[in-house]
Amino acid sequence: MNILSQQEGCINGEAINGWRGSVADILLRGYYGWNSRRAVQVLDQVFPKDAPVQPALVIVYFGGNDSMGPHSSGLGPHVPLDEYMENMRKIAVHLKSLSDTTRIIFMSCPPVDETRVSSSTSELVRTNELCQIYSNSCIKLCQELGVKVVDLFSAFQKRDGWTTACFTDGIHLSAEGSKIVVEEILKVLKEAEWVPSLHWKSMPTEFSEDSPYDLVAADGKQTLNPSEWTFHREVHWD
Repeated sequence: MNILSQQEGCINGEAINGWRGSVADILLRGYYGWNSRRAVQVLDQVFPKDAPVQPALVIVYFGGNDSMGPHSSGLGPHVPLDEYMENMRKIAVHLKSLSDTTRIIFMSCPPVDETRVSSSTSELVRTNELCQIYSNSCIKLCQELGVKVVDLFSAFQKRDGWTTACFTDGIHLSAEGSKIVVEEILKVLKEAEWVPSLHWKSMPTEFSEDSPYDLVAADGKQTLNPSEWTFHREVHWD
């Protein structure tokens, strides 16, 4: 699985702990401060078509930086909506071409805590009006291309007190925000009619056989195989 995003820490590591390693190898390709324009420039390098092994799943998130208002200097991360849509289309088409079994999930632009964001003296503007426009456009594109999409703009706002609970600074995700993202991804994986399924219950666990080196049970006569345990996970996977 590859996760391509515009910022580091898009998904808190604890939220996906247990998924990686024993079930799937997860490669994070989060480039801090990037936008869709820069992503398109490196698509062939990050996802070469001639790679001997292609990803089973790619999760893509761009939009938060693209949707920022333009700076008077012409610099900055802002990408006009039409170009953003075309960039996301290029990303989807490229990823679809990697293999017949490479699956894709896009994540739309989430909201921001405007109160905290507006306190910044920067000329760069973030508003929920812009976030929603870019989010809706991403969702519409995914529907057109047959790509699965997570509506983060709506998902976050379902949580009581989301403006403070989901972000550390009004923009970047807190642990709670990361949990919401993972829960939404897991919903897609469970409901998608992909063959093979990428839902964790359908995926084989590596080295899951019983072992005398596992934890010893209370009776002292047998060991406990922890490979399928789920109670310790940050997010309930079902």
